[in-house]
Amino acid sequence: MSTAISPTAYNYKVVRQFAIMTVVWGILGMGLGVFIASQLVWPELNFGLPWTTFGRLRPLHTNLVIFAFGGCALFATSYYVVQRTCQTRLISDSLAAFTFWGWQAVIVGAIVTLPLGYTTTKEYAELEWPLAILLAIVWVTYGLVFFGTITKRKTKHIYVGNWFYGAFIVVTAMLHIVNHASLPVSFFKSYSAYAGATDAMIQWWYGHNAVGFFLTTGFLGMMYYFVPKQAERPIYSYRLSIVHFWALITLYIWAGPHHLHYTALPDWAQSLGMAMSIILLAPSWGGMINGMMTLSGAWHKLRTDPILRFLVVSLAFYGMSTFEGPMMAIKTVNSLSHYTDWTIGHVHAGALGWVAMISIGALYHLIPKVFGRQQMHSIGLINTHFWLATIGTVLYIASMWVNGITQGLMWRAINDDGTLTYSFVEALQASHPGFIVRALGGAFFAAGMLIMAYNVFRTVRASNPAEAEAAAQIAVVGAH
Repeated sequence: MSTAISPTAYNYKVVRQFAIMTVVWGILGMGLGVFIASQLVWPELNFGLPWTTFGRLRPLHTNLVIFAFGGCALFATSYYVVQRTCQTRLISDSLAAFTFWGWQAVIVGAIVTLPLGYTTTKEYAELEWPLAILLAIVWVTYGLVFFGTITKRKTKHIYVGNWFYGAFIVVTAMLHIVNHASLPVSFFKSYSAYAGATDAMIQWWYGHNAVGFFLTTGFLGMMYYFVPKQAERPIYSYRLSIVHFWALITLYIWAGPHHLHYTALPDWAQSLGMAMSIILLAPSWGGMINGMMTLSGAWHKLRTDPILRFLVVSLAFYGMSTFEGPMMAIKTVNSLSHYTDWTIGHVHAGALGWVAMISIGALYHLIPKVFGRQQMHSIGLINTHFWLATIGTVLYIASMWVNGITQGLMWRAINDDGTLTYSFVEALQASHPGFIVRALGGAFFAAGMLIMAYNVFRTVRASNPAEAEAAAQIAVVGAH
């Protein structure tokens, strides 16, 4: 069958741009994380300046890691996957380019405004209204490019990875726009459209689903493409992947109230959040098992393939995090864990172990293909990166578990006369060794990113992007 094919079958340029910026923002975001972790060990690293304090740099760290590093990884992989699974070019090169430059502009805006103290004070939604509007415009454009590409697909079937990417794009837009509804009073200050407990509930409906859809559903789209590709095996159960998709998006949206146990939120809402969080374990583990079982008959590849190792270990951390989350949502467990470092450990089990490791594995698979190379410059360096990332993650989360349980037990200890046994400062002193181990674990992880940057630099320097475009051309013509 002869089909008219565009001069270059796929738009790999925007994929290359987002892939490179994923590495750049990963180094900056994780480097800043190590810096603020070090501030808790050595407070003098605040330098006595308002814009270098932990309180101002910590939201910048979360924004850089989630939206800059994680966001660029999602853009890169979704644009790559949707073209290859739909066997068609992105619907608009100019709109795709706008999403790249617009997204970088939002990130630069965060780097400027957050250290200056311009913030809504809402977790993961700190950016003030001008940047929030720009983010919404870029995101809606992203949706147009993604779904527009699906509408002109050459394949009848929409691959399951695209369902996950699609849900992540739609729900993130809804969450961002609803939660950011506000009344601007100046160029860098606005007040939320909601008040009191309602504001808290909408914020954590957003906040937990930033985790649920931005940091889970999108990356599951990544998992459903790159794990089978790297393992060279079909997904274990396509039927399970469909059940996983519908169960996940049906349940996840209800889990937010577990962030507000023992607060002014109505008790029924807290209990609903807890129940939905516990039920959420089933679809989460369904997806994890589906990914793991894809390696049936291919487990031996883990001995020689560090890229596959990244992808599989990320699934193990996903399984662990999605077991731990529902457990921490139970009110009696939450009464011990809330406001402690256990929560920080849980977040990073997901952020470092799941999100970062699957992104890194996907990028190591993707970068040679979009730059016209057979493989990355050095497989040995990927192996070194894998061990630094794994050891760093384990040090981080183990130290935070110990700290968190220590803090929770010290805070609730009371004497016979009802007075507190320990002061807050004593709990802080007991946490100090854990802070040191955490900073060390973070440093390991960040060092791995520097090794990745060198490996990517050497790969790109010897690249031939035109060859990658030609290979894509042949692949699409061959498909017809």
